[in-house]
Amino acid sequence: MLALKTCLRFLCAAIAVALPISLQAALPTETPDVTGPSSLAGQLLIAAPELREPIFDHAVILLAKHSRDGALGIIINRPATTTPIAALLQAFGEDASGVTDRVRVFAGGPVNPAIGFVVHSTDYQRPDTLDIDGRVALTAAADVLRDIGLGKGPQKSLVAFGYAGWAPAQLDDELAHGVWLTVPEDVQLVFDDDRAKVWNDALERRKTPR
Repeated sequence: MLALKTCLRFLCAAIAVALPISLQAALPTETPDVTGPSSLAGQLLIAAPELREPIFDHAVILLAKHSRDGALGIIINRPATTTPIAALLQAFGEDASGVTDRVRVFAGGPVNPAIGFVVHSTDYQRPDTLDIDGRVALTAAADVLRDIGLGKGPQKSLVAFGYAGWAPAQLDDELAHGVWLTVPEDVQLVFDDDRAKVWNDALERRKTPR
């Protein structure tokens, strides 16, 4: 677990220092090239029990985008720290006036851990929001955090730094080799479930789909 602990320490340090790094991540905006049953966007990827790589050991990933150009997902069961929203906004050079409350911050994956994302319910939308499946969306913008801190953000949200990424055909190859199991996205698993139980509960959803 050394690599994971190192990643989390880096994540916490990146949040703590007030570096003017933009929260505006380079989210894919083009129309996916894979549609219908071939695209797994909106699925949860469950790390197979045999996958012992520290970063992904017992990980559950919300797959936000999957096309022939590659895939992008957010790990939803790696909580790292709890931080004041105002501190996050100030760290990214954003206005934190009137902002209160704290948010739990997750290690969303090993790629670009200084870039922030908000996975959230689709009652909240911004121009750059990626609607994943009509129930869960992904936005990379400080405005989401500000609205959460002002009490006018999405009903449900998960703040993550970093993401899991796959090159073209890489995820498909890993799936073919049994590295990941899949189950349809479940809002309760994404936002409400005890993070220590998400992996086991996701496996149960696979056995007894709702």
